[in-house]
Amino acid sequence: MTSTKVSEVINGSRRRLLGSMAMSVAAAKLLITGSAEARSSKINPAGVPPRKPDTNASFGPLKQIDAGALNIGYAEAGPANGPAVLLLHGWPYDIYAFVDVAPLLASKGYRVIVPYLRGYGTTRFLSSDTPRNGQQAVVAVDAVKLMDALKIQTAIIGGFDWGARTADIVAALWPERCKGLVSVSGYLIGSQAGGKAPLPPSAELQWWYQYYFATERGRAGYDKYRHDFAKLIWHLASPKWNFSDAAFDRTAASFDNPDHVAIVIDNYRWRLGLAPGERKYDDLETKLAEAPIITVPTITMEGDANGAPHPDPSSYAKKFSGKYAQRTIEGGIGHNLPQEAPEAFAKAIIDVAAF
Repeated sequence: MTSTKVSEVINGSRRRLLGSMAMSVAAAKLLITGSAEARSSKINPAGVPPRKPDTNASFGPLKQIDAGALNIGYAEAGPANGPAVLLLHGWPYDIYAFVDVAPLLASKGYRVIVPYLRGYGTTRFLSSDTPRNGQQAVVAVDAVKLMDALKIQTAIIGGFDWGARTADIVAALWPERCKGLVSVSGYLIGSQAGGKAPLPPSAELQWWYQYYFATERGRAGYDKYRHDFAKLIWHLASPKWNFSDAAFDRTAASFDNPDHVAIVIDNYRWRLGLAPGERKYDDLETKLAEAPIITVPTITMEGDANGAPHPDPSSYAKKFSGKYAQRTIEGGIGHNLPQEAPEAFAKAIIDVAAF
């Protein structure tokens, strides 16, 4: 994590801070990983087609559609009558996390939909009066509203980071809309009550940005340095991923969305109980706070070099009651698994469809 890539992003004093952070994060990982390797199916890149991240520079022309409170920007690939796949990105990433996954799935006959989440890219609120709310339930409602607008009754849903949490929620609350689930880092449904529970210091250190965002200085800092901030997170979360400046800049453009900072800050403050969310989603959040079992066929995935906070696979395996598999992808794969290992992610989508 103290690679030359990181040194290009931060100055000398920040480098020293980052070094101590990295050691603490590594220690935290040793504490939580346990015997996951004995319980997981490991997949080496040699066992799948050679991965070539960033093979595709773009999706081509994007589309826009009104869905719920939003006008959503999205990429689409594959035949319009193919089985639907909905792919959801996280923070600080965007639809280009799936730029190499989508054509692989389209070539197999799938209709692939890759939307910008609220606060990213070309997605916009339809009304200036709508709260710029980032709580977990509303992002899942956005996904269901998009499916409604596109007249997609059921889809295989895959994601990572915020996108994995959103996919988990759709699968848990609306299982009739989710034919299968691919979730990087597994079961990520949370609650405000859970967010109030303190963690061991080394684990708390991994969430430093969440506490930074809880302050007004953090909001102002993220607004002013959002691209630099995101690039630092990319390096920390995927320490062995040698992404290009062009790949990062392509995604960073989506952070110029006028609602981006408000949504990101609200998302992390909501987790800590520092943002109220909207009352109309209270019933959904009550259900989610009970950590509902996910019944749909599921494949969970993890990279062997994920530098972001993530649970051990053994901690969530029992949250999936349908046909289930866990895959650890080897070869220095970090947090942005779909972009770093597109063939492995696409294979999981195809495989869960056959469960």
